[in-house]
Amino acid sequence: MDALSNIHLKRRTLLKGLGVVGLSSLLPTFLTLRQANGSPLPRVRLKQTDYQTFRSTCAMECLHCNLTAYVWKDRLMKIEATKGFNVKCCLRGISRTKWVYHPLRLTQPLLRIGEKGEGKFQPISWDAALDLIEKNIRETIATEGNKGLLLTAASGNMDSIKNDMGKAFFDYLGGSTKTAGSLCCAAVTAAMMPMVGLRYADTRDTIADSRYILCWGNNPAVTMHAYFKNYSQAQRNGARLVVIDPRFNETAAKADEWVPIVPGTDIALALGMINIIMQEKRYDADFLRAHTGAVYLVDSQQQLMRADPKDADSYLVFDTQSQTLKRHDAPGVMPALLGDELPANSEFTTVLDNVWAQAKPWTAQKVEEETDVPAQTVLRLARDYASTQPAMIVQNMSGAQRTEFGTYVAASQFYQALITGNIGKAGAGVCDAGGVRQMAKFSPIVPPAPNVAKIPPIPIAKIGDWVAHEKPHSIKFWWNMTLGAMTQLPNTNQVREAFKKVPFVVVADNLMSSSALYADLVLPVTTIFEDVSLMAGVRSHYVQLMEKAVEPPGEAKPDYWIFARLAERFGFGEVFNQPIEHYIDTCLKGSGITRDMLKKGPVCPVEDDWIPFKDGKFLTSTGKAHLYIEEWSKKAFLPVVTWKQVKESVKGSPELAQTYPLMAVQRKLARSVHSSHGMNEWILEVQRNRPNVMIHPEDARQRQIQPGEWVVVFNHRGQHRAIADVTTHIKRGVVSLDNGWWEQQGGSSSHVTNDQVEVLGNGHCCNSTLVDVRREA
Repeated sequence: MDALSNIHLKRRTLLKGLGVVGLSSLLPTFLTLRQANGSPLPRVRLKQTDYQTFRSTCAMECLHCNLTAYVWKDRLMKIEATKGFNVKCCLRGISRTKWVYHPLRLTQPLLRIGEKGEGKFQPISWDAALDLIEKNIRETIATEGNKGLLLTAASGNMDSIKNDMGKAFFDYLGGSTKTAGSLCCAAVTAAMMPMVGLRYADTRDTIADSRYILCWGNNPAVTMHAYFKNYSQAQRNGARLVVIDPRFNETAAKADEWVPIVPGTDIALALGMINIIMQEKRYDADFLRAHTGAVYLVDSQQQLMRADPKDADSYLVFDTQSQTLKRHDAPGVMPALLGDELPANSEFTTVLDNVWAQAKPWTAQKVEEETDVPAQTVLRLARDYASTQPAMIVQNMSGAQRTEFGTYVAASQFYQALITGNIGKAGAGVCDAGGVRQMAKFSPIVPPAPNVAKIPPIPIAKIGDWVAHEKPHSIKFWWNMTLGAMTQLPNTNQVREAFKKVPFVVVADNLMSSSALYADLVLPVTTIFEDVSLMAGVRSHYVQLMEKAVEPPGEAKPDYWIFARLAERFGFGEVFNQPIEHYIDTCLKGSGITRDMLKKGPVCPVEDDWIPFKDGKFLTSTGKAHLYIEEWSKKAFLPVVTWKQVKESVKGSPELAQTYPLMAVQRKLARSVHSSHGMNEWILEVQRNRPNVMIHPEDARQRQIQPGEWVVVFNHRGQHRAIADVTTHIKRGVVSLDNGWWEQQGGSSSHVTNDQVEVLGNGHCCNSTLVDVRREA
């Protein structure tokens, strides 16, 4: 790990790399190269025409901005934003040259020779590596069955080939243990799919048309940085931008109002706002009747009423004209919206009655007592949101839904949009993380595997605990790719034990990452600009061809090359060893987009601004938005949003809070995407190279903590070392932890985060975490 201490760069060198001097405009430039012995070669005068150019995109969970690489004599010299693309890339994209030529690049397969985590490896050949993998897979299946195989893959690479190829390979083996849920927004999926019929539906194209933008528990100035120009334009157009967050984040610094809130109490605020909107009749009755299931009838047993029990979509409503029960989709029906339109002493109610019943107890004063949001602010938020048209809620990457009841949080925000009719039109809606998959149809890259065993998955938040303790079964072979398990999975100490527990762990990566340190076998894989691939995903409105610009260093290979070689050994090579162009063309089938079109540049499947659920047309089976979700009842949850107290919180666990009295929330930084770019030397110089913990001055004073000193954040799970940022930009009683720091940099904040599972969506509960902080000395 000596290379870590050598990552240092002078500012002028950095500016040259960023294009501020030297290659900034690729005008004629003098370049000095050196021979192998260090002596300089004659200076070379380069012109723009001397460079070859190639296009690709940042493939991790970001916004997939299009990048142009400039190559001279097979070396990547510079990266810049592609001219004419709809957004400009950030420092992370520009600095990818430092990733390609990083001192920690993996260039050949490595076999562990020391203890796991010690970082001692010896090089082996690809043939030997593939032999070991085949041997261990076959032994695992023979002794444990396919359930003994574990595949973990996530957002470290979100192109349309590599993760899908890995999942398909393990399916063709007969199946494997996989993960359920996600570390990101599983709660949003659990809310959106039954409510509106689609996940990954964003409103970014019409942000500038909005007149009221409510950024709820998120920070688009960082997580949607490339599109923040749209927020700024909305403000210039007269929009009001409001941020609800325990932390005065980067978006709050640009907003018209910051509303600090107690973490985990967002449901209470949403219910309070709904109550005010309903009481003051600020709801959109016409929209609710025509486009939602607010009018469906609920019987005395709290079951939705249907005309035909065998027809799931035959919901009954009360027709106010005929004074009879009718199907909701009967011609000319005028359904009752609330109980005052129903017959006296009815044994049924409407769905909207049930929604409002859960909101009615939440007066503005009661909301203040639970959330610390002043009652007058609660009133103003509800009135402004309902009355200012069009209005938009932004929940993209929201920390508010990273709690054990995150599905209710996400659903409550959709409730507000639906109740006020703020959805399906420009400037309105709920902004999620969306891409081309909401606009066009794409196809699986390989045919479905036959005879895939049904194997219980492991909730992704519980990988450390369950694998270490052999729940629900033991794992003997673990393949980890595109996931920084040792930085992103919660309860890191348990994750470490899980890595040690599994007899054979394969980590495919392009740097010696924190997870690679715990592998038995490390496989070197390519980065962007080193292979050909396709980006047609859920973060960009553009389909992009990812071109190969340079040869990868040493023996690094694309993930799909590895799976093709293994598939040949297991007898289904013909499925996986086709040219990469075959898989790209297969994926594009049904989209109306071809590879030839992509060679000319990125392609958006639609011409005009994209408006999800335009004109109130939802993608549920009825075409209407649903507010009463029967699926939730199967997990002992009310089918409408109700208040739930977060367990790991000051009020939810008062005894635990006596020992760990501070609530911790996670913070995403502009320096990295999760842990990607976390060791990029340009980023470390320009952003910062040490983790911080934001702590309120009063909380710091009680612990005798001084600004700028090293402190330790700790709880019963572990500890995290960071620099104290003593500031009023964080709510008292709350600390904010930086996400994404590597083990080699001192360890991730995930060492302390809650690994409880969000029940309805199998999500991540990192923001319901109790900690304390002490001075390091």
